[in-house]
Amino acid sequence: MFWASYLLAVLAIILAWPVPILLSRAQWPARSPFTAMVLWQAIALAGGLSMIGAMLVYGLEPIGDNLIAGLRALGGMVLFNAPTTALGFWHIFALSTAALLTAHLVFTLLLTYYKIQRQRRRHRELLALLASPSAQDAGTLVISHDSPVAYCLPGGARSVTVLSDGLMAALEPAELRAVLIHENAHLSQRHHLLLWAFAAWRQALPWLPTTRLAQESVNSLIEMLADDVALRTESKATLIKAIAIVASGSTGSAGAGDIRQSSPTLALTGLEAASGGPGSDAVRTAASRVSRLLTPQPQLPAAVRSAVLAGSVLLLALPTALLVVPGLLG
Repeated sequence: MFWASYLLAVLAIILAWPVPILLSRAQWPARSPFTAMVLWQAIALAGGLSMIGAMLVYGLEPIGDNLIAGLRALGGMVLFNAPTTALGFWHIFALSTAALLTAHLVFTLLLTYYKIQRQRRRHRELLALLASPSAQDAGTLVISHDSPVAYCLPGGARSVTVLSDGLMAALEPAELRAVLIHENAHLSQRHHLLLWAFAAWRQALPWLPTTRLAQESVNSLIEMLADDVALRTESKATLIKAIAIVASGSTGSAGAGDIRQSSPTLALTGLEAASGGPGSDAVRTAASRVSRLLTPQPQLPAAVRSAVLAGSVLLLALPTALLVVPGLLG
C-alpha cells in the first residue's frame, strides 16, 4: 500500500494549495457559478479524504497488504491487545494523526452547526421583538430602520426574509420583487448548508489559506446563483439598482445592521455579501456582482460544463479508489 499513501499525499497537497488558488483567481466561475460550486465541493471533499487517507494507509502498511487487512489487524491490536511491534514510531504517529484529524473535522462540523442553531434561535427572538410581518408576504418580516437592509434567515418551515422599512421605501415594486426573489433563491437552494460546510472547514483548518479562499469564493458564487434566479423575471437594470441601494446600507451607521450582525455568517445576507457582513467586503462583493451584470459573459459551453462536472466526479473517485480498490484486490 505504500504507493497509495504517497499518491494520496501528493493529491492532498495539490488540492490544498495550487488548485484552490488557481480556481479562486479564475474568471470562468462567474460564467457558470453552479459548475464552479460543484467543483469547490469536490476539491474540499477529495482534499480532506486524501489528507486523512494518506496517513491512514501509511500507518497500516506494515500490518496489512491492503486497507481492509490493515484495519482488521489494527482492530485486533486495539480490541484484543495483539502485539504492536510491527508498527514503528512514524506509523503510530500517522495513525494517531489520522484519527485526531478525523475527530477534529467531525467535531468542528458539529460544533459549527450547534453555534449556527443557537445564534439563529437568538436571532429569531430578536426578530420577534423588533420585527413585524409584511402585509405583502407571510414569509417576510419588516424591521423599523431607515437604512436599507435585506437578508434571509434559514430555518426550514420557519425560514423568513427580513427587510427594513427604509429599504421598502427606497425600492420600486419591481426592485422589491427582485430582492425577495433573490432571498427566496437562497432559501430554496439551501445555500446555508454550503455556508455551514465551508465555514466549518475554515474553522477546522484556519492555518490553511485555501480554506479562506474557498469560503470567500463560495459566498460569492451563491450570490451569483441567487442573482441569476432573480434575472429570470426581472431586468438587469432593476437588479443592479436594487443591489446598489442595499449595498449603500452596508456603509452606513453601525446600527444599520444590528439585528443581522447578531447572527453573522448565519443569516444569509442576500443582496449584501452573503455572510460577509457590512462594510468593505459587502461593498466589494456588490461591486463585483454589478460588474458581472453590466458586462455579461456567455455561459460556459455545455461541453465544458460537462467536462468540469465529470472532473469533479473523478476528483472524488480518485482518493476513494486509492483507498478502496487495493483492499478489494487483496
